[in-house]
Amino acid sequence: MLAVARPDRLVLVVGTGTEVGKTWVSARLVATLRAANVSVAARKLAQSFEPDDDPADLDSAVLAAASGEATEVVCPPHRCYEVAMAPPMAAELLGRPGFGVADLIAELAWGAKRVEVGLVESAGGVRSPQADDGDAVDLARSLNPDVVILVAPAGLGTINSVRLCMDALAEIAPTTQIAVVLNRFDATNDLHRRNGDWLARHDGYRVVTVPGEEAVLAAIVRGPAGDSS
Repeated sequence: MLAVARPDRLVLVVGTGTEVGKTWVSARLVATLRAANVSVAARKLAQSFEPDDDPADLDSAVLAAASGEATEVVCPPHRCYEVAMAPPMAAELLGRPGFGVADLIAELAWGAKRVEVGLVESAGGVRSPQADDGDAVDLARSLNPDVVILVAPAGLGTINSVRLCMDALAEIAPTTQIAVVLNRFDATNDLHRRNGDWLARHDGYRVVTVPGEEAVLAAIVRGPAGDSS
């Protein structure tokens, strides 16, 4: 398959930890963009899971369902590891070859057609190993994305975890936009509302809540021309 150049807008989705809803947020964003007639592709560079997990629930399958792509295009089969731990650790345990961040980047292909928005979802949290030689910050540095989406839960501990992750992400290119997405946000929950307000007012972060603001998130991803806020 011929590979085209980098997408018009490259988006990296990272999380404050594991099971914070990166894939769910990514799928909602991809679906919103597709509904707006934006050509979008989703990629999971490596994924790990329990061997008895339902294949339809794997990150690659959820992203493929949202983007209309094949699961093996979203995540190469040789980067699927049947152990629920960081991919390089899973590869080592399973006796498979080790790999570096450069290997993941080299395998990143977008197909033969122009892609307006290309989304890459990392594994685990911001400091979780993505490869033998790097975490999600190292991945971001190599990808040089236009936008980073940091997904965080909305409840207790949110402010601390978001601040720590944002400090780590400060190492990437200063031109990269970063949006904080509070997942599982309940507008009737006083703590959730206060967490979002604190991060926006005290720290100056751009905060989006989902569900409810997928269109806002899509506008951020599309850049100045598509940003109506």
